[in-house]
Amino acid sequence: MSAPDEIHEVIILPPEVEAARAKVRRRRSIALGLGLALFALTFYLLTIIKMGPALFDRAL
Repeated sequence: MSAPDEIHEVIILPPEVEAARAKVRRRRSIALGLGLALFALTFYLLTIIKMGPALFDRAL
């Protein structure tokens, strides 16, 4: 591996800024989780609807 061309400076932010960023990340994570859950639920329901009532009339 070669050395990087530029060495970036590490910037330490104040605690207020870090807290604000953490809050934004948490909200984004919750929104993505809810979106994924809705997506999965939609596919589940569409699959059940597409199979129709015959799904429950079959012999076990």
